[in-house]
Parts: sequence; C-alpha cells; structure tokens
Amino acid sequence: MWIAVAALLFSPARARAVRHRATHLIKPDFLQDPQDAQEKEQERREREQEAREREQERRERAQEKVERLEELYDDGREALDEDRYEKAEAKFDQLAQLNGPQTDAALYWKAYAENRLGKREAALTTLADMKKRFSQSRWLKDASALELEVKQSTGQPVKPADQSDEELKMLAIQGLMNSDPERAMPLLEKVINGSGSPREKSRALFVLAQSGSAQGREIIGRIAKGQSNPELQREAIKYLGLFGGAQSRQIMAEVYATNADPSVKRAILRAYMLGGDKERLFAAAKSEKDESLRREAIRQLGLVHGVSELEQLYQAETSTDLRREILQAFFLAGESGKLVQAAQSEKDPELRRVAIRNLGLIHSDDSGKALQAIYARETDRSLKEEVLNAYFLQGNAAALVGIARNEKDPELKKTAVSKLSLMHSKEATDYLMELLQK
Repeated sequence: MWIAVAALLFSPARARAVRHRATHLIKPDFLQDPQDAQEKEQERREREQEAREREQERRERAQEKVERLEELYDDGREALDEDRYEKAEAKFDQLAQLNGPQTDAALYWKAYAENRLGKREAALTTLADMKKRFSQSRWLKDASALELEVKQSTGQPVKPADQSDEELKMLAIQGLMNSDPERAMPLLEKVINGSGSPREKSRALFVLAQSGSAQGREIIGRIAKGQSNPELQREAIKYLGLFGGAQSRQIMAEVYATNADPSVKRAILRAYMLGGDKERLFAAAKSEKDESLRREAIRQLGLVHGVSELEQLYQAETSTDLRREILQAFFLAGESGKLVQAAQSEKDPELRRVAIRNLGLIHSDDSGKALQAIYARETDRSLKEEVLNAYFLQGNAAALVGIARNEKDPELKKTAVSKLSLMHSKEATDYLMELLQK
C-alpha cells in the first residue's frame, strides 16, 4: 500500500501539479500583479507615515509639557519683577507641585515670595523642604542666603521704601562703577551672591557685563561656568554672547563641552547666535547627540544666515525630521533659493510639502514664481494643494484666482475658491462676485 502512495506522490504528473500549485500560491516578485505591488508599496508608505505622525504627536505632547512648565516659571518671575508677590507665590507653588525639572528653583522663588509677603514661617518651611528634597541643587547657596535673611527679619511684608532703597543702591553702585570700578566690583558680586531680588541680581550682572573690564568678564565667566544658580548662569551666558569676544566664546565652548544640562547648552547655542558664531553652531548641529539641541543649533544657524552650513547639513542628514528642521532654518535665513530647490527636486513628498509651505511664508516675487512653476509641473494632488495653501499664506489672491479660473480638477478648483473666500482682498472679492453672477 505504502509503495502505491509513494509512487503517486512522486509521479511526474503529481510533481507537475504540485509545482503548478506552488507557482500560483507564491509568485516571484517579477510575476506579481503591478497593481498589487503598488498597493503594497502604498500601504507601506502609509504605515511609515502613521508611525512618523505618532512620533511627532509624542514629541509635541512632551514639548507642550515643557512649554507649560516654562510658562509657569516665566509668569512667576514676571510677577516677582512687578512686585506682585501673591501671584508669584501661587505660580511657583503650582510649578513645584508638577515636580518638573525646575522644582528646586520653584521652591526657592516661592520661599522668596513668602518672605516678601511677611510669611516668615512659611518661607522657612518651604526652604527646609527644598533643602531636604534637593540636597545637590545649585540653588542651595541662594537658599542659605535667603534663609539667613528670613531668620534675621522681623516677619513684616516688604515696604515700598525698601524697593526704592534697592533701586537707589543699584544706581549708586552703577555710578561707582563709572568712577571707581575696583571698589564697585566686590559690591556687585555681593549683590549677585546675596538674597536680593531677581531684578537686582540681573541688573548687577548687566552692569558687570557692560563694563567690559577683565575683572567683570572673570566674574561673569565664573557664573557662566556654574558658580551660581542655573538662572543666573543662563543670563551670564547670554551676556557673554552679547558683549564678549573670542575669550568669552571659548568659555562658552568649555561650558558646553562639560555641562550636561540641556537648558544651559541651549542658552549657549542662543548666545552663539547673538555673537554670530556660525562655526560653533555648525559643530553642534553636526555632532550633538541630543536631537532637541541639534534642532536648536540648526534654528540658530538659520538666524545667523548660515546658509552654506545648512546646505552641508541637509546634504549629509538622513533623518527626515532633522531635514525638515533644516528647511525651516532656510526660511529663517530668508533663503528662498534652497527652498525652491528642495520643493522641485526633493524625492521625499513630506519634505517637498515642508519646502513649499515655507516658500509660502516668504513674500517675494521669486517665491511666487517658483510656486507657479511647481504647480504647473506637479502631478501629485496633495502637493498642488500645498501650493494653494502657500499662495494663501502669501496673500497671493491673483495666483489663486488664476488657478480657480483655469484648473480642470474640480477638487483643486474648490480648494482655490475656499482659500479665496477667506481672503480680504479686492481680487478675491471680485472673483467671488463673478462666480455668484454666473
């Protein structure tokens, strides 16, 4: 029996039948239906796009959280500068409860506001909480100075006269700085290291930076390297960028290389922009491991018109997200030529859309002509819609009217008319009236 079965299984006719069935079940790539292949490729692209969108949403949510924390911090600091201590106390209390990266700073400023409101015990409790929870915080030095001041105070709310005295003191120090800098320097440093108001400390730092003296640069350099709290450090870095020369930029480079705090590194990148340091921005954009900092470096390169550097980055970069950031930086640099080039020749449709969108943000004849040429040659409807949106961003009603008159695709025509209906221009209104009269 088994011999008969084996003969049947291995007979030539049976083998041919098996091969025939296998051929139909598993077609080689070159025999697959082109339509099936296109659909599979489209599905693959859609899956990749969905994955990119999910990642983008995740980043946006994270960024929104960061921005919310920064907004609370800025609101609290603004309230302090305006002597609205109750509001400052509430803002910093809210920030502290969110347990973000600025919680130690929030507790310090909350205690500062409480002290200014005469809430001596509350201020001491807040400072004790901060010291317990953040034993390595760079705000500890400020906290100790504030704690000493609170213990020595009478527990009365701050008086307007005290604020006036603070202003007069700073005016006196500034005057002394002009006449006798050597005597003024220790006084300014004392203000910076003391428990004074943020406005007073910022003013002292500015006076030091503006002096242009070697001693002033040395003090600011120490603060930039982390001698003080992170807030003053970032401000010192900003002044190094504004007023410093090669020596100041070298200090910032050293801090950037040795500091792990992204906020400090971001401050340095922005200071490089203030000082027009394309070389160091380019280096950070190429080699920084933190993608958010690479993005920051790319943006700052755009602001200093580092077009050549951005072009090199774009050619070498493989990440779609970072290439998108570079296209945005071309816009910041006002470089429509590179955007036109990307809009016309970039193979990635998403990047072409970004380039077209940014062209719409550049109001010039060249960008308008480039968009016209792209629309005329383009066959992808979604990209043509992006051109229509770019015209809308430009306020280019004439171009939209021209397309609305001549476009054969009813959906694109409808999109053009929809854009025109949102524009407040004579050309748009005249065309809409013309449609109504037909």
